[in-house]
Amino acid sequence: MSFIKSLENRRTIYALGRNVQDEEKVIETIKEAVRFSPTAFNSQTGRLLILTGDAQDKLWDEIVAPELKAAMEAQGVPESAWDNTRAKLDGFKAAFGTILFFEDQAVVKNLQEQFALYADNFPVWSEQGSGIISVNVWTALAELGLGANLQHYNPLIDEAVAKEWNLPESWKLRGQLVFGSIEAPAGEKTFMDDADRFIVAK
Repeated sequence: MSFIKSLENRRTIYALGRNVQDEEKVIETIKEAVRFSPTAFNSQTGRLLILTGDAQDKLWDEIVAPELKAAMEAQGVPESAWDNTRAKLDGFKAAFGTILFFEDQAVVKNLQEQFALYADNFPVWSEQGSGIISVNVWTALAELGLGANLQHYNPLIDEAVAKEWNLPESWKLRGQLVFGSIEAPAGEKTFMDDADRFIVAK
């Protein structure tokens, strides 16, 4: 499979299930995708928490749902809106697992101190590294025939997640990739006009 074809196959899939045959291969594929993802100064700031099984259920039932419901109530969102939100969360919970992507701020800070000239850039490069890791893992999962969708319930769930899984204080949550077997395909993808997106100069 060509690289461009792999990118084409990586789609946002919301209908996910737990029909995953080889969990060990999936986990190793995730690790390999991260290992071979480039980072500025080879800083390797990305950290992952990979949840399956009971941990997957706990994340969506006992952490995201109550934190989100409390936040909605605090903002005065009508109670009637919760049913649709809860159904969405149940869809994420139904997936095989969730990968939580973090950036280690201790490493970022250390680099800022070592290379003062580039201090302002390291947080930016860290965010770029997180994006690279996320899409590389996502694409690697697609090559295994699995679907995924990327969520961002941070910083709402940061404290509860860190407490539940005893994570280092320096780990900053950046996104959550929900993944599993594809139970329904993605819809048609549309693209903006090339003339509005690309400039080619010679």
